Amino acid sequence: MIIKNVTLETVCGVTSTLPVHALPEIAFAGRSNVGKSSLINALMERKSYARVSQSPGKTQTINYYNINKELYLVDLPGYGYAQVSKELKEKWGRLVERYLRSSGSLRACFLLVDIRRVPSDGDRLMYEWITGCGCRPIVIATKLDKIKRSQVTKQINGIRKGLDLPENAAVIPFSSSTRQGREEIWEAVHQAAEPVRGTSGEEDIV
Repeated sequence: MIIKNVTLETVCGVTSTLPVHALPEIAFAGRSNVGKSSLINALMERKSYARVSQSPGKTQTINYYNINKELYLVDLPGYGYAQVSKELKEKWGRLVERYLRSSGSLRACFLLVDIRRVPSDGDRLMYEWITGCGCRPIVIATKLDKIKRSQVTKQINGIRKGLDLPENAAVIPFSSSTRQGREEIWEAVHQAAEPVRGTSGEEDIV
């Protein structure tokens, strides 16, 4: 995808009213420090538009990025960050759940997991949570450049087993350094964002 225009259009905290959009929304969820901001920057072809930090837990809001006035990339708060209160974690969780359950424009949700590690309890819970909200996650295995090529298949199989993925579920390996996987992610985004057509050929509202 050729990126002509990117705008951080809306930032929503725990007490915010979530926006209603006619354009499709593509959401990204993942554990803190899994590389979500780096991935979103890579997709948008921006170096530091989405905030990247060595300290996890920086994304504490839902951030809506308008891409070419065609669709939104939606950056959800990271989970699993230990150095925040239980109360704040619960508020973030309710915010994410409210988004997943209420957005009428959500077309797909990508779940990011670290390719070097077995999925955590938080990863499994988030997968089940997204599925329970009616959206089957597309899994992205981040930090591909941190392992040897010979380890990729083994690690991907570990992710599949750890999340108990359906046999046909996609897992896309991705590196923010080499951009490997970027085109595959955009292809999945475009497929998800395409209008659903009824038997008459007319576009259906979904």
